[in-house]
Amino acid sequence: MLCACLAIAALAAAPGVAASPQAKARKVIIDTDPGTDDAIAILLALNSPELDVRALTVVPGNVTAAQGLQNALKLVSLANRCDVAVAGGAEHPLFQKLITAEFWHGKNGLANVELPAPKCKADTRFGPDLIIQMVHEAPHEITLVPIGPETNIALAVLKDPSIVPLVKEVIVMGGSISGGNVNAAAEANIYNDPEAAQIVFQAGWPVTMVGLDVGNETLFGRKHLAQLAKTHGPQNDFMVSVLDFLVKLSEKFGDTGSPMYDPLAVGEAIDSTLMKTQAMHVDVETRGEFSRGETVANRRNEIERNVLHGDRYIIEGVDHVKPNVEVCTSVEGERFIQLFISRIEGK
Repeated sequence: MLCACLAIAALAAAPGVAASPQAKARKVIIDTDPGTDDAIAILLALNSPELDVRALTVVPGNVTAAQGLQNALKLVSLANRCDVAVAGGAEHPLFQKLITAEFWHGKNGLANVELPAPKCKADTRFGPDLIIQMVHEAPHEITLVPIGPETNIALAVLKDPSIVPLVKEVIVMGGSISGGNVNAAAEANIYNDPEAAQIVFQAGWPVTMVGLDVGNETLFGRKHLAQLAKTHGPQNDFMVSVLDFLVKLSEKFGDTGSPMYDPLAVGEAIDSTLMKTQAMHVDVETRGEFSRGETVANRRNEIERNVLHGDRYIIEGVDHVKPNVEVCTSVEGERFIQLFISRIEGK
């Protein structure tokens, strides 16, 4: 009997094995700007029994809002998941012009792979309104997973701050505590709407930041591509085409594989043991000439207390600041990649 129990436990822990029927799937809303890595993240989520994907809300970023909505509808159609609400949201960042990234994602945002016309239809609700409604309908149960600029999430908070204590967690793909990828300081999702990110980070709900630091430890390379290419299915083959595009692109820039940035945020929602975190106070720089969009993390959660005496300030002690973000600091990269492959192969 003991051996049987151990065998069952081992199967439950293995990547790709469906969650126990008794396990309650986590309700998630994925806020997305569907480019290539968003597509990977979405299909990972839709094929993971640990997650109950309630909606995709679309934000502009990698592509325009209109292109992103079409891409999201094509992805849920490919996965035969028309039960998932797909809603358009903001058309542009809060205070700056939109920056799109077809250079990195292909002209259509999906590695120039043309999927069939979507059979699923768009939800008529405005993305931030859909978020507000779903959070109120399932208080303390919804996890928000923004894997694009955080414009829609910020708009939802601004419109209805009462959702903040009702959200279970916010898992953000964005930021870095060791430099950017857009420039020396900023990560792309945060850079595309720093004001929105600052609103989300300071709202007061539980935030986990899955940044460049851990994403760069999840390089999907040639050996992984060959592994996934051994099996076939509509989603499987689409993923092989997308990842082939990304691997070739990474090799052009001297890398050995493509970082799984957005999928890793979904991975955190599936299995939080994949990563280690550290509680830090994080602010988003919105005004710096060279640092706009930087996530400024206080690792010690302390600041010096400077008191004015006459014509100068004197340090009189140290004040503590409250951490507001669980920052992911390390990841079991290969375990995550194998989890992803196990969920997609043959689909």
